[in-house]
Parts: sequence; structure tokens; C-alpha cells
Amino acid sequence: MSVRCAMLCGAALALPATAQAQAQGAPTPALTSGVLTYLPADFARFAPQNALDMVRQVPGFVIETAEERRGLGQATQNVLIDGKRISGKSNDAEAALGRINARDVLRIEILDGATLDVPGLSGQVANILTAVKGLTGNFRYNPQIRARRTEARLLDGEISLSGKSGAFDYTLSLSDEQQRGGNAGPERVTDGAGRLIDLRHEVLIANEDSPRLSGALKYQGAGGGIGNLNASIAQSHSLVAENSRQGFPGTVDRRRDYRETEKEWNYEIGGDYEFGLGGGRLKLIGLRRFEHSPSLTRVFFEYGDGRPDTCDLFARTADESEAIARTEYRWKGGVADWQVSLEGAFNTLDNRSTLAVLDTAGVYQPVPLEGGNAKVKEKRVEIALSYGRPLSGALTLQSAIGAEYSNITQNGAGGLNRNFLRPKGFVSLAWKASPRFDISAKIEREVGQLDFYDFVASVNLAGGNGNAGNPDLRPPQSWNVELTANRNLGAWGSIKLKTFAKFIADAVAQVPIGATGEAPGNISKARLVGLDLTGTINLDPAGWRGARVDINTIFRKSRLHDPLTDEIRELSEQDKSTIDVNFRHDIPGSDLAWGVDYSRYIQTAGFRLDQTSQYVEKPGDLGAYLEHKDVFGLKLRGGLSNLLGMNERFYRSVYEGRRTDPIAFTEDRSRYFGPVFDVRISGSF
Repeated sequence: MSVRCAMLCGAALALPATAQAQAQGAPTPALTSGVLTYLPADFARFAPQNALDMVRQVPGFVIETAEERRGLGQATQNVLIDGKRISGKSNDAEAALGRINARDVLRIEILDGATLDVPGLSGQVANILTAVKGLTGNFRYNPQIRARRTEARLLDGEISLSGKSGAFDYTLSLSDEQQRGGNAGPERVTDGAGRLIDLRHEVLIANEDSPRLSGALKYQGAGGGIGNLNASIAQSHSLVAENSRQGFPGTVDRRRDYRETEKEWNYEIGGDYEFGLGGGRLKLIGLRRFEHSPSLTRVFFEYGDGRPDTCDLFARTADESEAIARTEYRWKGGVADWQVSLEGAFNTLDNRSTLAVLDTAGVYQPVPLEGGNAKVKEKRVEIALSYGRPLSGALTLQSAIGAEYSNITQNGAGGLNRNFLRPKGFVSLAWKASPRFDISAKIEREVGQLDFYDFVASVNLAGGNGNAGNPDLRPPQSWNVELTANRNLGAWGSIKLKTFAKFIADAVAQVPIGATGEAPGNISKARLVGLDLTGTINLDPAGWRGARVDINTIFRKSRLHDPLTDEIRELSEQDKSTIDVNFRHDIPGSDLAWGVDYSRYIQTAGFRLDQTSQYVEKPGDLGAYLEHKDVFGLKLRGGLSNLLGMNERFYRSVYEGRRTDPIAFTEDRSRYFGPVFDVRISGSF
């Protein structure tokens, strides 16, 4: 399937872009001044029920996952609604689009982000223009059944209501993101010479329920004032349980019971208000987030020879908070767009951890855990000036320059108080080489986000290791370079090719702490380069009416000097490649559609100072589905995945001390979870 799609993609790049009309309702955008405009009628053959259904069918366009970012600064998602960034921080593009009824969509514009007065955007951006006409609603229900060892997922879904009252638009949503997972299989353990020393059979269950209630209110005043208010409250209860039967001639038979639970709740409330002031527009933004996360991990061993049971317990309660205040003022100076922004933020982590072991009398005895209790606080101020203008009829510039000051304080073992002043900014250019071909380039100086959990000590009972905690962490910085080319193929579809590189200073990797400990710490530099190919090939012009192929592939290559051995290796446990190929056929003259999709994900090896590991999925996930677009007004889709019998493989080599010492043992795990059947029922009203 993937070879066939690659051949079609290569052929399409060689085809001329024609104005030939696509047969049987394939999306046919209007092209005006470099903007591709899709109307609701262009998506009729897909029977969309919300804006997300439409955007997913835009040829060659993929909604980018929101990046974890510091504060509320530059835009990172490639979706706008009514020309504005999606309000809020945890409100991602897919969730927001899924709550917009298809009847409220006026049109979808695809254009280059550098041509807009929204700092941070570059490359293809989708702008969804809407007009709320009355009370509407959307719902989806996604049950799933796995063939083996996993209870059915029965409560995954969402229902939302949207409406308008005077100058106010409102949305209310209730959802549950439910996961039910599980697998089982053997694990072989060999010593440093490759001799088999243990056999294990393991069964894993992984469940999660995340109900969320969220609401949004938008105000459009007669005087030009625009306001947004967003709020959400959610829970997330998760369980990971692994049962293992272990034994081998010459060893004691054992039963290992691993259990990890977390019961989190969180809320977010934020808003913004924009109004005209002195020839420009002033925008005031505020946000408050809080998360309470108690968790407990237990590893219990029962022995076949009658010796006392053993058990380790690691408990942690963490409270995280974030408060942000931001102001932006933008104005027009001739043909140029200007914006000055000022942002202040206060982030905290209050972490309390305990470790205990079961003694021979059956009593849990506490174990000292230095650095397990700590408070981390960051105060940050950022100022930036943005400037954008057309340099010619086909060339547009967007730029920003600024600086960030932060104060990071840790209270607890080895606590520190440090200050950082870091420059940041970017320059991007968008060139419309022809009506159907454009190129954009961007150079950016970025300040990275630290994980506050890296500052405190933790224990990983599942892997038999832990982190000592490192209060001396510094935020990483990087120079980022992107070059993107978009080729509209007319009736045939669209192709996008993006190359990117990131040159990181103060990169984060596992480093030695003391004689035997380790924790995330800074190394001098690292490098990441990659290639992203996205495209849609419509097969209508070739005579296969209603058929299309969508391709999304990303390849990454990283490089750093290992902090222990100084050898060249890749970043630990990072995305290395992702391949998604989807074929869809909307059968002309009917309400039926069917499709086949294939995906494969590859991750780099994991590196700790005393071990290496590798997670592998082979041979990838192949699935097929059948969709009916009108079952008593509902859209019904049934699919079967994992048709190739993909296994989850995991390899781990543990050394006698550091990775410079001989290997003590190696684990080779293979787990199978069988076919997966899922149903999606969706509708609107």
C-alpha cells in the first residue's frame, strides 16, 4: 500500500496543475490573490457534520499538534477561527473545530501564515470563517472492542452545544476521552554472554478515563470590541497493571504484580478582550491553570519457595499551577503591521514523594528519598516587538525581536535561586512564485520549556531505576530553520514538502549526579534535522471517481555527544519517523465510503547511564473501514485495525554499573494485542 502511494505521489509532482474541474464533487478551491478558498459545497461528498470533518478533507493540509510552549506568546497551531488564534492554552485545534457545526461554516481559506498579522505563523494555515445562526449541536460516540485481554471501551465520546444570543456566541461541551488497552506475551532474559537465565509471561492492562466539562463565550461588540472567555474542569483517572509469572530452572518461581494509579483533577480559566485604542488595537489576556495529581506505584513479589513476600511503594502528590497576564498592542504603519507585547507568568510545582519497602514482619518501612520533596517556582517576563510587511507583490516579510527574563527557585534539598536573560525572535519570508506554488522560510531563536519534574527526585519501580533530581537545570535554547514548499496540483490535489533543522544549546539529556546517581541535565549542544512530506492525490482525473490518497510522512535525525561516553548518538526516546498513508473511496451515487490506512511509528533508542532500551512496533498498523453517511441522519463508521498482527517489542540492556561496564542482563519482550474493532457514530442538530 505504501509503495503504491509513493509512486502516485511522485507521478503527481510531475503533472502540470490544470484548471480541469474535479469530477463528482472532489474539493475544488477558488484561487484569489494567493488564497485557496473552499466552500461548504466542496465537501458535500464527505457529508461533514462539523468544521473538523471539513478541514481534515482539505487536500494536502494536516492539522499540526499544538507544541508545548512557554506562556501565551507566538502562535504554534496552523489553524485560525475567524482570523484569530484559538483562545486558551489547552484548547487544541481539533477540539475547537469539532464543536463548530458544519452549517455554521462560511468558508475555509488556506494561505501562508507569514502573510498574516499573527506573529509566529509560517507555512500553510487554515482560516475557518464562521457565522453562528442559532442553537446547534454536535455529538460523537466511539466504542471500541479489542480481541484479547482488554475490556471494551464504551464511554468515549463528546456532546457540544453552540448558539448565539445578541452579541454573544457560546459553546458548552461534555466529553470523555477513554482509553482501554492491553497486551500479553513472553519476555526472555539473557546474561551478558547471551545465555538464557529467566523466562517471564506478562499481561498488561492500561485504562484511562478523562471526563471534561468546558465552555466558551465570545463577545462581539457594536463598537469593535471582541472578547473571549474559556473555562474547563476535568478529571483523569488512570490504571496500569502488569502481572508477570517468572521462573527458569535454577531460579525460584515468582509472581510479580505491578500496579500504578493516578487520580488527577485540573481546571483552566482564561480570557481576552480586544478593542480599538489610539489608531491601533489593544488586547488584554489572562489565564490561570491548576492541576492536582496524586499517584501511587506498587511492585509486589510472591515467591514459590515460601519466603516472605516483598513490596515497594512509591507515592507522589504534585500540585502544578500557571498564571499568565499578557497585553498586545498592534497598529498599522503604512503597509506594515506592528505589534508590541508584554507578558508576565508565574509557574509552580509543589512535589511531595515517599518511598517505602515491606519488611519481613509485613510492615512498610520508609526509605529516605533525598530531593523527593521540593517546590519549584518560575517568575518570567517577556517583551517582544513584531514587524511585518509585503516587500513586493509576491514576497512578504514577518519578523519579531524580544527578550525573556526568568527567575527559577527551588526549595528543598540542594535548592537554588537563579536568573536568566535570553534573547528570542524570528524572521520569516513567504514567496508566491506562481498562483499554485509558494515557498516560505523561517529562522527563529527559541527558548525551550523545562519540565519541573526533572528538578526533583523520583523512582521508577517498573524499570527498577530513578532520577536523583537536578536543581541546576537551565532552559535549553535553539536556532530553528524551516524551508517549506507548497505545490497545488489543481484537480490532482496538493503536495507540501518541509525541511527543518534545530541547533540546540543547553540540550537536556541524562547526566551523572554524584558517583552513582543520574538525572536530566544540560549538555553543551545537540542537533536535529528532518523532512516532512504531506500530500493529497485525487484520483478523479485518472478516472477513479471519488477516490483519493493522503500521505503524511515525517523523518527526523538527531545528533549529540553522549554525556557518559562522548560517543555520537541520537536524542533519547524521540520521534524518528512517522508514516501515515490513507486511501478513501466515496462511491459515486451512494452514501457509502470505504478506505484502507497504514501507519508506522519509529522511536529512537532510550539512554540512561546504566542501560539502553528500544521500543519497536512491527510491521505497522493496517486497517480498513466502511462508512455510511446517512443512517437516520447519523454518520456511522465501522473499522478493523491491526490486520497485520503488529506486535509491541521492547529491548533493554542493563549494565553492571555505567554503560562503560559489561552488560549484566538483557530483556527481550514481545507482546500481542490482536485485532481492534471500533465504531464511530456522529451527528449534528
